Amino acid sequence: MATTTQAKGKATKEKGSFSKETYLFWYESMVLMRKFEERAGQLYGQQKIRGFCHLYIGQEACAAGAVSALTKDDKWITAYRDHAHPLVLGTDPKAVMAELYGKETGISKGKGGSMHIFDKEHNFFGGHGIVGAQIPLGAGIAFSEKYNKTKNVCVCSMGDGAVRQGAFHEALNLAMLWKLPVIFVIENNGYAMGTSVKRTSNVTDLYTLGESYDMPSEPVDAMSVEAVHMAVAKAAERARKGDGPTLLEFRTYRYKGHSMSDPAKYRSKEEVEEYKQRDPIEVVKHTILANKMASERDLETIDQKVMAQVEESVKFAEESKYPDPSEAMKDVYVQDDYPYIMD
Repeated sequence: MATTTQAKGKATKEKGSFSKETYLFWYESMVLMRKFEERAGQLYGQQKIRGFCHLYIGQEACAAGAVSALTKDDKWITAYRDHAHPLVLGTDPKAVMAELYGKETGISKGKGGSMHIFDKEHNFFGGHGIVGAQIPLGAGIAFSEKYNKTKNVCVCSMGDGAVRQGAFHEALNLAMLWKLPVIFVIENNGYAMGTSVKRTSNVTDLYTLGESYDMPSEPVDAMSVEAVHMAVAKAAERARKGDGPTLLEFRTYRYKGHSMSDPAKYRSKEEVEEYKQRDPIEVVKHTILANKMASERDLETIDQKVMAQVEESVKFAEESKYPDPSEAMKDVYVQDDYPYIMD
Protein backbone atom coordinates (compact mmCIF):
# COMPACT_ATOMS: atom_id res chain seq x y z
CA MET A 1 0.00 0.00 0.00
CA ALA A 2 1.45 3.35 -1.01
CA THR A 3 1.86 6.08 1.57
CA THR A 4 0.64 9.58 0.84
CA THR A 5 3.46 11.96 -0.05
CA GLN A 6 3.08 14.83 2.36
CA ALA A 7 5.07 17.53 4.04
CA LYS A 8 6.11 16.02 7.34
CA GLY A 9 3.39 17.55 9.43
CA LYS A 10 4.00 20.51 11.68
CA ALA A 11 7.79 20.26 11.52
CA THR A 12 7.89 20.98 7.79
CA LYS A 13 5.46 23.86 8.06
CA GLU A 14 7.38 25.42 10.96
CA LYS A 15 10.96 24.87 9.85
CA GLY A 16 10.63 25.01 6.09
CA SER A 17 12.10 22.28 3.92
CA PHE A 18 13.08 24.41 0.93
CA SER A 19 14.97 27.60 0.18
CA LYS A 20 13.68 31.10 0.79
CA GLU A 21 13.57 31.67 -2.99
CA THR A 22 11.39 28.59 -3.49
CA TYR A 23 8.92 29.59 -0.77
CA LEU A 24 8.66 33.11 -2.15
CA PHE A 25 8.13 31.72 -5.67
CA TRP A 26 5.34 29.51 -4.33
CA TYR A 27 3.74 32.37 -2.44
CA GLU A 28 3.79 34.85 -5.31
CA SER A 29 2.68 32.34 -7.95
CA MET A 30 -0.17 30.99 -5.81
CA VAL A 31 -1.36 34.50 -4.91
CA LEU A 32 -1.30 35.39 -8.62
CA MET A 33 -3.40 32.32 -9.45
CA ARG A 34 -5.85 33.07 -6.63
CA LYS A 35 -6.30 36.78 -7.35
CA PHE A 36 -6.51 36.24 -11.11
CA GLU A 37 -9.22 33.61 -10.67
CA GLU A 38 -11.16 35.69 -8.16
CA ARG A 39 -11.15 38.60 -10.60
CA ALA A 40 -12.19 36.30 -13.45
CA GLY A 41 -15.12 35.14 -11.34
CA GLN A 42 -16.21 38.75 -10.78
CA LEU A 43 -15.91 39.56 -14.46
CA TYR A 44 -17.93 36.48 -15.38
CA GLY A 45 -20.71 37.74 -13.12
CA GLN A 46 -20.59 41.03 -15.05
CA GLN A 47 -20.84 39.09 -18.35
CA LYS A 48 -17.44 40.37 -19.44
CA ILE A 49 -16.32 36.73 -19.69
CA ARG A 50 -18.78 34.33 -21.29
CA GLY A 51 -19.18 30.66 -22.03
CA PHE A 52 -17.77 28.07 -19.65
CA CYS A 53 -15.34 29.15 -16.94
CA HIS A 54 -13.71 26.80 -14.41
CA LEU A 55 -11.76 28.37 -11.55
CA TYR A 56 -8.69 26.89 -9.83
CA ILE A 57 -9.26 28.50 -6.43
CA GLY A 58 -8.04 26.13 -3.69
CA GLN A 59 -5.96 23.95 -6.01
CA GLU A 60 -3.03 26.34 -6.47
CA ALA A 61 -0.46 24.07 -4.79
CA CYS A 62 -0.94 21.48 -7.55
CA ALA A 63 0.45 23.78 -10.24
CA ALA A 64 2.98 25.71 -8.13
CA GLY A 65 4.61 22.63 -6.62
CA ALA A 66 4.81 20.80 -9.93
CA VAL A 67 6.40 23.72 -11.78
CA SER A 68 9.07 24.27 -9.12
CA ALA A 69 10.06 20.59 -9.38
CA LEU A 70 10.69 20.62 -13.14
CA THR A 71 12.64 22.55 -15.79
CA LYS A 72 11.58 25.17 -18.33
CA ASP A 73 11.99 22.60 -21.12
CA ASP A 74 9.47 20.12 -19.72
CA LYS A 75 6.02 19.94 -21.29
CA TRP A 76 2.54 20.47 -19.82
CA ILE A 77 -0.99 19.54 -20.82
CA THR A 78 -4.20 19.66 -18.83
CA ALA A 79 -8.00 19.73 -19.00
CA TYR A 80 -10.31 22.75 -19.10
CA ARG A 81 -9.52 24.13 -15.61
CA ASP A 82 -6.47 25.68 -17.24
CA HIS A 83 -5.98 29.35 -16.32
CA ALA A 84 -3.53 28.73 -13.48
CA HIS A 85 -0.97 26.49 -15.20
CA PRO A 86 0.16 29.02 -17.82
CA LEU A 87 0.28 31.78 -15.19
CA VAL A 88 2.75 29.87 -13.02
CA LEU A 89 4.72 28.82 -16.11
CA GLY A 90 5.26 32.47 -17.01
CA THR A 91 2.56 33.33 -19.56
CA ASP A 92 1.71 37.03 -19.45
CA PRO A 93 -1.49 37.47 -17.36
CA LYS A 94 -2.66 40.07 -19.89
CA ALA A 95 -2.68 37.44 -22.65
CA VAL A 96 -4.59 34.97 -20.45
CA MET A 97 -7.22 37.52 -19.40
CA ALA A 98 -7.64 38.72 -22.99
CA GLU A 99 -8.26 35.11 -23.98
CA LEU A 100 -10.99 34.79 -21.35
CA TYR A 101 -12.56 37.90 -22.90
CA GLY A 102 -12.28 36.35 -26.39
CA LYS A 103 -10.10 39.21 -27.63
CA GLU A 104 -7.59 39.04 -30.50
CA THR A 105 -4.70 39.78 -28.11
CA GLY A 106 -5.43 36.61 -26.15
CA ILE A 107 -2.88 33.82 -25.94
CA SER A 108 -5.01 31.76 -28.34
CA LYS A 109 -5.99 34.83 -30.42
CA GLY A 110 -9.40 34.94 -28.75
CA LYS A 111 -10.47 31.69 -30.40
CA GLY A 112 -10.02 29.34 -27.48
CA GLY A 113 -11.55 31.12 -24.53
CA SER A 114 -11.34 29.83 -20.98
CA MET A 115 -11.03 26.14 -21.81
CA HIS A 116 -8.47 26.23 -24.63
CA ILE A 117 -5.46 28.23 -23.49
CA PHE A 118 -2.24 27.34 -25.32
CA ASP A 119 1.27 28.76 -25.05
CA LYS A 120 3.97 27.20 -27.21
CA GLU A 121 6.67 29.51 -25.82
CA HIS A 122 6.16 28.12 -22.32
CA ASN A 123 5.56 24.51 -23.45
CA PHE A 124 1.91 24.56 -22.41
CA PHE A 125 -0.15 22.40 -24.77
CA GLY A 126 -3.59 23.30 -23.43
CA GLY A 127 -6.40 23.48 -22.18
CA HIS A 128 -8.77 20.74 -23.52
CA GLY A 129 -12.55 20.86 -23.29
CA ILE A 130 -13.28 17.20 -24.00
CA VAL A 131 -13.03 15.16 -20.80
CA GLY A 132 -9.97 12.91 -20.93
CA ALA A 133 -8.97 13.94 -24.45
CA GLN A 134 -5.65 15.36 -23.27
CA ILE A 135 -4.50 12.08 -21.68
CA PRO A 136 -3.42 10.22 -24.85
CA LEU A 137 -2.05 13.54 -26.16
CA GLY A 138 0.12 13.77 -23.06
CA ALA A 139 1.43 10.28 -23.77
CA GLY A 140 2.09 11.36 -27.36
CA ILE A 141 4.07 14.41 -26.27
CA ALA A 142 6.15 12.16 -24.02
CA PHE A 143 6.67 9.76 -26.94
CA SER A 144 8.05 12.66 -28.98
CA GLU A 145 10.46 13.60 -26.18
CA LYS A 146 11.69 10.02 -25.91
CA TYR A 147 12.01 9.64 -29.68
CA ASN A 148 14.08 12.83 -29.84
CA LYS A 149 16.19 11.77 -26.83
CA THR A 150 15.63 15.07 -25.00
CA LYS A 151 15.38 13.85 -21.38
CA ASN A 152 12.36 16.15 -20.98
CA VAL A 153 9.18 14.94 -19.30
CA CYS A 154 5.52 15.72 -19.88
CA VAL A 155 3.10 16.42 -17.04
CA CYS A 156 -0.38 15.35 -18.09
CA SER A 157 -3.06 16.56 -15.67
CA MET A 158 -6.70 15.56 -15.47
CA GLY A 159 -9.65 15.70 -13.09
CA ASP A 160 -10.90 12.76 -11.06
CA GLY A 161 -13.87 12.29 -13.41
CA ALA A 162 -11.57 11.73 -16.41
CA VAL A 163 -10.24 8.43 -15.06
CA ARG A 164 -13.56 6.83 -16.02
CA GLN A 165 -12.74 7.45 -19.68
CA GLY A 166 -11.35 4.59 -21.76
CA ALA A 167 -8.62 6.84 -23.16
CA PHE A 168 -7.13 7.04 -19.65
CA HIS A 169 -6.52 3.29 -19.55
CA GLU A 170 -5.30 3.09 -23.13
CA ALA A 171 -2.78 5.87 -22.50
CA LEU A 172 -1.50 4.34 -19.25
CA ASN A 173 -1.05 0.96 -20.90
CA LEU A 174 1.00 2.32 -23.82
CA ALA A 175 2.97 4.70 -21.61
CA MET A 176 4.07 1.84 -19.40
CA LEU A 177 4.67 -0.54 -22.31
CA TRP A 178 6.94 1.99 -24.05
CA LYS A 179 8.36 3.49 -20.82
CA LEU A 180 7.34 7.02 -21.82
CA PRO A 181 8.60 10.01 -19.76
CA VAL A 182 5.17 11.16 -18.66
CA ILE A 183 3.80 12.02 -15.23
CA PHE A 184 0.05 11.44 -15.13
CA VAL A 185 -1.54 13.69 -12.50
CA ILE A 186 -5.09 13.18 -11.25
CA GLU A 187 -6.18 16.45 -9.64
CA ASN A 188 -8.73 14.81 -7.37
CA ASN A 189 -10.85 17.56 -5.83
CA GLY A 190 -13.46 15.04 -4.74
CA TYR A 191 -16.12 15.79 -7.32
CA ALA A 192 -16.59 15.06 -11.02
CA MET A 193 -18.67 18.15 -11.72
CA GLY A 194 -21.19 17.69 -8.88
CA THR A 195 -20.85 13.95 -8.34
CA SER A 196 -18.53 12.59 -5.67
CA VAL A 197 -15.89 9.99 -6.51
CA LYS A 198 -17.51 7.36 -4.28
CA ARG A 199 -20.77 7.64 -6.27
CA THR A 200 -19.11 7.06 -9.64
CA SER A 201 -16.15 4.77 -9.04
CA ASN A 202 -15.79 1.35 -7.43
CA VAL A 203 -12.16 2.34 -6.79
CA THR A 204 -11.93 5.46 -4.62
CA ASP A 205 -8.15 5.40 -4.09
CA LEU A 206 -7.63 6.54 -7.67
CA TYR A 207 -3.85 6.14 -7.69
CA THR A 208 -4.34 2.36 -7.48
CA LEU A 209 -5.66 2.40 -11.07
CA GLY A 210 -2.04 2.64 -12.20
CA GLU A 211 -1.25 -0.65 -10.52
CA SER A 212 -3.21 -2.45 -13.26
CA TYR A 213 -0.32 -1.57 -15.55
CA ASP A 214 2.48 -2.06 -12.98
CA MET A 215 2.93 1.71 -13.03
CA PRO A 216 4.48 3.33 -9.94
CA SER A 217 1.57 5.19 -8.38
CA GLU A 218 0.98 7.11 -5.18
CA PRO A 219 -1.37 9.57 -3.47
CA VAL A 220 -0.13 13.07 -2.68
CA ASP A 221 -1.42 15.59 -0.14
CA ALA A 222 -1.87 18.34 -2.71
CA MET A 223 -2.95 20.95 -0.18
CA SER A 224 0.78 20.96 0.61
CA VAL A 225 2.94 22.57 -2.07
CA GLU A 226 6.02 20.89 -0.54
CA ALA A 227 4.47 17.44 -0.91
CA VAL A 228 3.55 18.14 -4.54
CA HIS A 229 7.09 19.30 -5.33
CA MET A 230 8.65 16.21 -3.75
CA ALA A 231 6.33 13.77 -5.51
CA VAL A 232 6.79 15.38 -8.93
CA ALA A 233 10.58 15.63 -8.52
CA LYS A 234 10.73 11.91 -7.68
CA ALA A 235 8.57 10.98 -10.69
CA ALA A 236 10.61 13.22 -13.00
CA GLU A 237 13.88 11.65 -11.89
CA ARG A 238 12.46 8.25 -12.69
CA ALA A 239 11.26 9.36 -16.12
CA ARG A 240 14.57 11.00 -17.04
CA LYS A 241 16.42 7.79 -16.20
CA GLY A 242 14.30 5.98 -18.78
CA ASP A 243 12.21 4.04 -16.26
CA GLY A 244 8.92 5.34 -17.60
CA PRO A 245 5.73 6.95 -16.28
CA THR A 246 4.28 7.59 -12.83
CA LEU A 247 0.67 8.13 -11.77
CA LEU A 248 0.15 10.68 -8.99
CA GLU A 249 -3.19 11.29 -7.33
CA PHE A 250 -3.16 14.90 -6.09
CA ARG A 251 -5.70 15.03 -3.29
CA THR A 252 -6.84 18.62 -3.45
CA TYR A 253 -10.01 20.71 -3.15
CA ARG A 254 -11.73 23.50 -5.05
CA TYR A 255 -13.41 26.19 -2.98
CA LYS A 256 -15.76 27.22 -5.79
CA GLY A 257 -18.19 25.19 -7.88
CA HIS A 258 -17.22 23.03 -10.82
CA SER A 259 -17.83 25.99 -13.12
CA MET A 260 -19.31 29.45 -12.72
CA SER A 261 -22.81 28.03 -13.24
CA ASP A 262 -22.46 25.55 -10.36
CA PRO A 263 -23.85 26.62 -6.94
CA ALA A 264 -22.13 23.54 -5.36
CA LYS A 265 -25.15 22.53 -3.26
CA TYR A 266 -23.96 18.92 -3.24
CA ARG A 267 -21.49 19.61 -0.41
CA SER A 268 -21.78 21.23 3.00
CA LYS A 269 -20.39 24.58 4.12
CA GLU A 270 -18.60 22.72 6.89
CA GLU A 271 -16.73 20.58 4.36
CA VAL A 272 -15.57 23.63 2.41
CA GLU A 273 -14.56 25.41 5.62
CA GLU A 274 -12.55 22.39 6.75
CA TYR A 275 -10.42 22.55 3.60
CA LYS A 276 -10.05 26.33 3.88
CA GLN A 277 -8.29 25.71 7.18
CA ARG A 278 -5.59 23.99 5.08
CA ASP A 279 -5.39 26.74 2.45
CA PRO A 280 -2.02 26.21 0.72
CA ILE A 281 -1.38 29.95 0.44
CA GLU A 282 -1.88 30.49 4.15
CA VAL A 283 0.30 27.49 5.01
CA VAL A 284 3.18 28.82 2.87
CA LYS A 285 2.70 32.32 4.28
CA HIS A 286 2.95 30.93 7.81
CA THR A 287 6.16 29.05 6.96
CA ILE A 288 7.73 32.16 5.44
CA LEU A 289 6.91 34.32 8.44
CA ALA A 290 7.77 31.69 11.04
CA ASN A 291 11.22 31.27 9.50
CA LYS A 292 11.74 35.00 8.93
CA MET A 293 12.24 34.48 5.19
CA ALA A 294 10.25 37.67 4.66
CA SER A 295 8.26 40.14 6.72
CA GLU A 296 4.55 40.90 6.67
CA ARG A 297 5.39 44.08 4.77
CA ASP A 298 7.38 42.10 2.17
CA LEU A 299 4.41 39.82 1.57
CA GLU A 300 2.05 42.78 1.38
CA THR A 301 4.32 44.25 -1.30
CA ILE A 302 4.00 40.98 -3.26
CA ASP A 303 0.21 41.09 -2.81
CA GLN A 304 0.09 44.64 -4.15
CA LYS A 305 2.32 43.73 -7.10
CA VAL A 306 0.04 40.83 -7.98
CA MET A 307 -3.13 42.92 -7.70
CA ALA A 308 -1.57 45.52 -10.01
CA GLN A 309 -0.75 42.75 -12.53
CA VAL A 310 -4.30 41.45 -12.40
CA GLU A 311 -5.88 44.89 -12.83
CA GLU A 312 -3.46 45.64 -15.67
CA SER A 313 -4.60 42.41 -17.35
CA VAL A 314 -8.25 43.45 -17.04
CA LYS A 315 -7.53 46.89 -18.52
CA PHE A 316 -5.60 45.27 -21.38
CA ALA A 317 -8.47 42.86 -22.10
CA GLU A 318 -11.08 45.61 -21.95
CA GLU A 319 -9.16 47.78 -24.42
CA SER A 320 -8.32 44.99 -26.86
CA LYS A 321 -10.41 44.30 -29.96
CA TYR A 322 -12.41 41.21 -30.81
CA PRO A 323 -11.00 39.08 -33.67
CA ASP A 324 -12.13 40.01 -37.15
CA PRO A 325 -14.67 37.49 -38.52
CA SER A 326 -12.20 36.71 -41.32
CA GLU A 327 -9.99 35.02 -38.70
CA ALA A 328 -12.53 32.25 -38.08
CA MET A 329 -11.06 29.87 -40.68
CA LYS A 330 -7.42 30.53 -39.81
CA ASP A 331 -5.24 28.44 -37.48
CA VAL A 332 -7.37 25.35 -38.07
CA TYR A 333 -5.02 23.55 -40.46
CA VAL A 334 -1.27 23.88 -40.98
CA GLN A 335 -1.94 24.53 -44.68
CA ASP A 336 -2.58 28.27 -45.03
CA ASP A 337 -4.64 27.97 -48.23
CA TYR A 338 -6.77 25.02 -47.11
CA PRO A 339 -9.55 24.59 -49.73
CA TYR A 340 -12.62 25.27 -47.61
CA ILE A 341 -16.00 24.83 -49.26
CA MET A 342 -17.51 28.24 -48.55
CA ASP A 343 -20.86 28.01 -50.36
